[in-house]
Amino acid sequence: MTISYTLKVANSHFGGFSKLLFRWKGSIYKLLYKEFIVFMVLYAVLSLVYRRLLTEEQKRLYTKVAQYCNRSTDLIPLSFVLGFYVTLIVNRWWAQYTSIPLPDQLMCVISSNVHGKDERGRILRRTLIRYANLSAVLILRSVSTRVLKRFPTMDHVVEAGFMTQDERKNFESLHSDFNKYWIPCVWFTNLAAQARRDGRIRDDVALRLLMDELNLYRAKCSMLFHYDWISIPLVYTQVVTIAVYSFFAFCLIGRQFLEPLEPGQEGDLDMYIPLSTLLQFFFYAGWLKVAEQIINPFGEDDDDFETNKLIDRNLQVSLLSVDDMYQNLPPAVKDKYWNEATAQPPYTTATAAETLKPSFLGSTFDMRMCEDTEQMQPAEASPSMPRIHTPLLSRFFAAASPAISIKNLGQGSRAHSHSRHPRVDGGFPSPYPNRSENPKSVACIEEEEMEDEESRVGESTTTGCHLGGTQPPEASKTQRKELPLIQVKAPSSESIMADKPDDWEP
Repeated sequence: MTISYTLKVANSHFGGFSKLLFRWKGSIYKLLYKEFIVFMVLYAVLSLVYRRLLTEEQKRLYTKVAQYCNRSTDLIPLSFVLGFYVTLIVNRWWAQYTSIPLPDQLMCVISSNVHGKDERGRILRRTLIRYANLSAVLILRSVSTRVLKRFPTMDHVVEAGFMTQDERKNFESLHSDFNKYWIPCVWFTNLAAQARRDGRIRDDVALRLLMDELNLYRAKCSMLFHYDWISIPLVYTQVVTIAVYSFFAFCLIGRQFLEPLEPGQEGDLDMYIPLSTLLQFFFYAGWLKVAEQIINPFGEDDDDFETNKLIDRNLQVSLLSVDDMYQNLPPAVKDKYWNEATAQPPYTTATAAETLKPSFLGSTFDMRMCEDTEQMQPAEASPSMPRIHTPLLSRFFAAASPAISIKNLGQGSRAHSHSRHPRVDGGFPSPYPNRSENPKSVACIEEEEMEDEESRVGESTTTGCHLGGTQPPEASKTQRKELPLIQVKAPSSESIMADKPDDWEP
């Protein structure tokens, strides 16, 4: 029987979990007490042998061995291996529970789409849902020891009403080397197709809906079968078990009280009961026992699934849904809040305080906005306002030094003529006014930019670069206006260290 304590922890209060420590059924004490007693007995025997039976020379040798064993416990990654293993087991445990087939959705579809108040319609609905329950019983007999003990043979299944004698003969006449839990599902599909031909299922959409729900139901039966077939790899379980047992085997020897090797040397406190070691055994061995209990939840442990109760519940509610509740509706009348704009169900005195709490409207509902009205005015992007797209590498190099060339990093940047404006004297202002620039380098830069522009537009004439040369003012000004971006070469060390800005020379 599954141990449920949900009501005990519904509200958090002082010592809430402490009350759960005194429960026996389904507890870690019931699960671990035998292994715990064995560990304590072995520890006590070794302690008595060391204290009473060994000679001084033997004690010295035992002390060295115990120290070696105590150091070896640090080499076993017990927490990592055991924690990952238990996490895998718990996830698999819950996935197996969600794979148990429940007929709730299927019975609603049958009740609403298989029509007929006569005896034939009633037989169709009850037979369809009985086939679904029979498929679940057959698969649970294959994976659950509780269900197999309840239905050890097919005679017990027939006697329980899940199968008729004719259906049993048909079932046993079909020979297969594999599990035949799927046969009732095939019977279901054939019977549903016959009901469609007879007009009991009125359209193909309803038949398709019925088949989809049956496929979901059958898929869960198949998942249970595969969970039972494909276990967690045995090597992993063996590794975890060996890790735990070897760890505490070393602890039995290494955690004993030891006398000092040298005379006059201060020894450890002699505690006849190793509390820390016992707690460690309780945690790690208990962790392993938890994984051992839930690795197969279809057994007969305290916290295993109550499969027999699920079978009883599924058969009862499904037959009630498709038979007694078929078109058995209460009269449709006006509800209590028919003339009210806002429906407000009443509260009891115990819950009246909840009405004083405001409704949650969102995390930003009470956020205070800036009181400056200018910040709240809508702003629209003007088409006449160009946007500057500077390459990422250009920004990086420009931030490092104005003298690093960014000529070949992006040709698209030259189209933004608004990013640099010429000065009155025809030159271009420096983006770093606090740094001096080499006039000769600037002249060479302008010449190279002019050559690049001429080659880009297809002009055939080029102008040579001379460090001491000059250009006509009109041509220089025109070229500077057409070429807004410049290429800067690496300056000399004197120009970088200078702080006073210099003007650009034409």
